[in-house]
Amino acid sequence: MRTGPRLSSRSLVTRLAVVATAAASTLTVNAAAPAQAAACNGYVGLTFDDGPSGNTSALLDALKQNGLRATMFNQGQYAAANPALVRAQVAAGMWVANHSYTHPHLTQLGQAQIDSEIARTQQAVANAGGGTPKLFRPPYGETNATVKSVAAKYGLTQIIWDVDSQDWNNASTDAIVQAAARLTNGQIILMHDWSANTRAAIPRIAQGLAGRGLCAGMISPQTGRAVAP
Repeated sequence: MRTGPRLSSRSLVTRLAVVATAAASTLTVNAAAPAQAAACNGYVGLTFDDGPSGNTSALLDALKQNGLRATMFNQGQYAAANPALVRAQVAAGMWVANHSYTHPHLTQLGQAQIDSEIARTQQAVANAGGGTPKLFRPPYGETNATVKSVAAKYGLTQIIWDVDSQDWNNASTDAIVQAAARLTNGQIILMHDWSANTRAAIPRIAQGLAGRGLCAGMISPQTGRAVAP
């Protein structure tokens, strides 16, 4: 007769232990969420020029795997030719922006030609499913009053960069990682869609930013600086 109550007591103790463990796990999960959110002490703008291209899918995979979002400054001619890749950029959580239609030296063109370069890209990106761009990066970072005024006509904020990764100049993966390490809150880095060295640097860029409490943010059309998404 005594055996029955003893087994029931043990069973009750076991059940209570399971409930307590589950409750503790819930508390741990809930407590971790605010801590993760608080890890972003600042935001930086990761930007990739000249896409979309045959390298875009691999680039997007690398960014997603490392929890990074970026602004893709697409050329209009490539957006028109590869609409599925523009949609893939959006689906991956990226922001799509205007980088002219054919990547000319805009400061050497007349106003009508500049207008065409910018307007056709706005249309190409929108037609491809990338939305209407709010940001514009002039090719080579070359700009003047005419370029700025045409961009403004289309509601575009001109975005240059604070840090140049030099990936366009065959910078090594190590050098690109070191360039990203110079970023501070609100700053923007120039990188390119087609660079294999840049793609290889992404895991280390993500690790470096996290170690400094920086997160990949969006670029504000109001301030031209990186901010929380």
